[in-house]
Amino acid sequence: MQIKEVIELCRQKDIKVVDLRFSDLLGKWHHFSIPTRELTEKVFEEGLGFDGSSIRGWVPIHMSDLVAVPVPETAMMDPFLDASTLILLCEILEPIPKKNYTRDPRYIARKAETYLKSTGIADTSYFGPEAEFFIFDSIRFDQQPHHAYYYIESSEGNWNTGQDERPNLGYKIAFKEGYFPVPPSDTLQNVRSEMMLIMEKCNIKIERQHHEVATAGQGEINFQYDTLVRAADTLQLYKYIVKNTARKYNKTVTFMPKPIIGDNGSGMHTHFSLWKGGKPLFAGNGYAGLSDMARHAIGGLLYHAKALTAFTNPTTNSYKRLAPGHEAPINLAYSSRNRSAAIRIPMYSNSPKAARIEFRCPDPCCNPYISFAAILMAALDGIQNKIDPGEPMDKDIYDLPPEELARIPSTPDSLASALDALEENHEFLLKGDVFTQDVIETWISYKRMNEVEPVRLHPHPYEFALYYDA
Repeated sequence: MQIKEVIELCRQKDIKVVDLRFSDLLGKWHHFSIPTRELTEKVFEEGLGFDGSSIRGWVPIHMSDLVAVPVPETAMMDPFLDASTLILLCEILEPIPKKNYTRDPRYIARKAETYLKSTGIADTSYFGPEAEFFIFDSIRFDQQPHHAYYYIESSEGNWNTGQDERPNLGYKIAFKEGYFPVPPSDTLQNVRSEMMLIMEKCNIKIERQHHEVATAGQGEINFQYDTLVRAADTLQLYKYIVKNTARKYNKTVTFMPKPIIGDNGSGMHTHFSLWKGGKPLFAGNGYAGLSDMARHAIGGLLYHAKALTAFTNPTTNSYKRLAPGHEAPINLAYSSRNRSAAIRIPMYSNSPKAARIEFRCPDPCCNPYISFAAILMAALDGIQNKIDPGEPMDKDIYDLPPEELARIPSTPDSLASALDALEENHEFLLKGDVFTQDVIETWISYKRMNEVEPVRLHPHPYEFALYYDA
């Protein structure tokens, strides 16, 4: 859609409000709104100013002015707000001199696509993220100097089998038994279906929706793969729709990777492939129908995986999911069909167009623009340097003898370790100026100061059970 078409759309649909949205460094959506009469061609050309110092990880207060420039082809109607509202995603510029702001995640993703074309290896990268989430009835949490707690409420939760719900109808989903049950055990079919249908109205092509493995309302809605930037745009809209649809039902959604101990966490298995001239490049005659290029891409992902997790698994809670058991892809190996490996080659179809890599480590708390860009850069580094991924692992890794398991490298066991890995290994991200040294350093320092250190310093409730009477 062109600028004039967006302005004409506002007139035709009698749109009252234009909502300008952008993602901060960590991946959270922000917005401000203008009356439709203020949306002129000049706004598309020059943008609108705002205070960037109030956005996480961005400019300091003495350099606070930034400019949001709407991207016309991202225009879409908001499906929730009362006043007819048009959403426009924005890219962020520095005002003097006017240039793209290097900490803008969408700009980083665009640079990754540009760099891909400049290599001559491929012209298009496709990403298909599978973001899982929990739908809870209620969530309460608090952290004070003298107490700390969280309390999850879910009528579907297996821990409520003995609750006096007046009446308790049973049908509680057991731990690890939530994959594909029908109603009445699956109590959230209507909610997920409405999410799916709203996404379809917003031009997100949905492939399926279903209950996921965990108890207490874990779900997943899969949308069709797309190019890097568009897939990241779609994932931001996806999360917005999921959260706001749940709110209509007086429920709450979290994309937190591990809210429930003892059951599966929420991952975001990410399917990835490269194409050139409309032809898939990952199909071949090698293992699992892969090309040499695909093998080298796998090699790059495995070689850089520890550093990648600083972006793809960006929270302290991420590493409670990336722990042994519960289908956690902690082992840095690859395999066809085997879901215990960090990289799986899906075998649903023999079509060359379906040839792809599934990187299973990421979780849905990540910033998709930055994570997809980092995945692409790691794969390209593997292709450029012909990194050998080694032999595939076609065994259940969790059942391997300890001495054999010890030979398989694993993902970091904490966010602190992942940040250390990124600090030591990030040259591959700097190629083509896709990531800047400033972005890397800002990410590491922000995460250490605002997440790693506070969690390290706060007493954990379970420590009282372990040590109070020591």
